[in-house]
Amino acid sequence: MIPLLAALLTVQPVPTNDVEGHWRNPSGTVVILIASCGNALCGHVQWASDKAKADALDGGTSGLIGKQLLSGFTNKGNGRWRGRLFIPDLNHRSKAEIRLVGADRLKVTGCAIGRMLCKSQLWTRTDPQ
Repeated sequence: MIPLLAALLTVQPVPTNDVEGHWRNPSGTVVILIASCGNALCGHVQWASDKAKADALDGGTSGLIGKQLLSGFTNKGNGRWRGRLFIPDLNHRSKAEIRLVGADRLKVTGCAIGRMLCKSQLWTRTDPQ
């Protein structure tokens, strides 16, 4: 009985959306927290390396920690979310889509012109920094 009780007490709450949580970019220089922002999802920088901070500053973006990079992401079905992406080292906003491609991988695609001139990255789920 006690082992069962202990197991029940250690169960972690399940996020309301599978994409919620902490994500690290492919180069390991930024950690983003994706969470609910009203009726949509957004993502803020929780940690950034000195290189990421310098690159953002060179691009015209200061104060990278706490900066909202993902905004207004709404569920479009089939595990796809669409919204806006801020690219700090370019100081540019673009239309974007995020999609889970496994329990711990998130495909992030930003497009410069409509759905053309797009670039994707695979982010990895990580622990809070």
